[in-house]
Amino acid sequence: MLLIPCPYCAETLPEVEFAYAGEAHVVRPSDPSLMSDEEWENYLFIRTNAKGTHFERWRHIHGCGRFFNVVRDTVSDKIYMAYKAGEPKPKIDALLEKQR
Repeated sequence: MLLIPCPYCAETLPEVEFAYAGEAHVVRPSDPSLMSDEEWENYLFIRTNAKGTHFERWRHIHGCGRFFNVVRDTVSDKIYMAYKAGEPKPKIDALLEKQR
């Protein structure tokens, strides 16, 4: 079981408190009508699916109800950090070095 820190509630809780909401920092198209079918398909369905460090979006469904981002290693399930939605993507090299 994952223990996920909510940056809004300042609590670390079991993953059953949360809902996974996909990959974080996916850039939404400004005008989808200008996209080709292939570009639209890639936007809707293609994600990084990284082995290793991954930026994820979560929602604290049984708490504050807010969305936030998590940096997690998909191999070990280690959570490096959580940060509020809208904050910039952290520099991962510095983060990993700090965790060692």
